[in-house]
Amino acid sequence: MRLTRTQEGSEMAIRGYRDLEVWQKAMDMAVACHQLAACFPANEQYGLASQLRRAAVSVPANIAEGKGRRGKREFIRFLLIAHGSLAEVETHLELAKRLGYAKPSRAEELQDQAAEVGRMINGLVKALKTRSNSDPRAPTPKP
Repeated sequence: MRLTRTQEGSEMAIRGYRDLEVWQKAMDMAVACHQLAACFPANEQYGLASQLRRAAVSVPANIAEGKGRRGKREFIRFLLIAHGSLAEVETHLELAKRLGYAKPSRAEELQDQAAEVGRMINGLVKALKTRSNSDPRAPTPKP
């Protein structure tokens, strides 16, 4: 059984995508991006704001979908897609900052959140590749 640490420091079993800390942090980032996008000018609600929202939602959604696939190879593939969406989020945040739609300090906070999620995705991919070195198509063991 795989374990993860709770905020209190105790360990718990990873039963599904909701138990993954990377998914939880990606959800927090997506909510924050939605809140920021709501403050963009009206003429950007179907432009940059929409693109930011979609890219931000894509990160936890792809983590969840990959975890739900059960095979490590597919999980890794969806994590890499999530990482690509994360690069989109970072780009949209930088553009929002440069256009003056977001305060630099707020955009940088969200970029830091995105960077943290990116590091977590990279670590998870590395761990999955290391564990499945013998057979990358091996299914994820049931908790």
